[in-house]
Amino acid sequence: MKNRYIIPALVGAGVAIALYSCKATIPKKAAAVTNFDISKYLGKWFEIARLDFKYEKGLSNVTAEYSLNDNGTLKVDNKGYDVRKDKWEQSIGKAKFVKKDNVGMLKVSFFGPFYAGYNVIAVDENYKYALVVGENLKYMWILSRETTMPESVKADFLIKAQDIGYNVSDLVWVQHDKAQ
Repeated sequence: MKNRYIIPALVGAGVAIALYSCKATIPKKAAAVTNFDISKYLGKWFEIARLDFKYEKGLSNVTAEYSLNDNGTLKVDNKGYDVRKDKWEQSIGKAKFVKKDNVGMLKVSFFGPFYAGYNVIAVDENYKYALVVGENLKYMWILSRETTMPESVKADFLIKAQDIGYNVSDLVWVQHDKAQ
């Protein structure tokens, strides 16, 4: 009698996991950029700072490069230098818009059907500097088209992040000294 409930329970759990993994969210006090122009966002970005997590731990010289795939999704090509292993690490994923393609709210996947929030919450008018947050207060990145950024832009991004609830004292400031 119990066996007849196992398969429906497993199917239900699988559907729930699939729906959850396809959903991407944004922290409560954050808002994605509207009038977002993906064509200006494409290209190479240097990671200036990040909240560290296991896939980037110990990496320096981190970059992210965005390009369009034939199917309309974005190719995400992340690279960083692992000092301990003395080698470059690379991770290629894909991103999709969550709502409209002019709102900087995307979801990104590096592992099959599992997506996480990728939200552009600030970008300057020339698309040289960006503040990106994940789906919760564990993920945040400060990006620049160059390996440095003006202190005034950095300060504005840090204030915005603190107002949302991020602990900016936990940021890892990324070193850029290796040619890619």
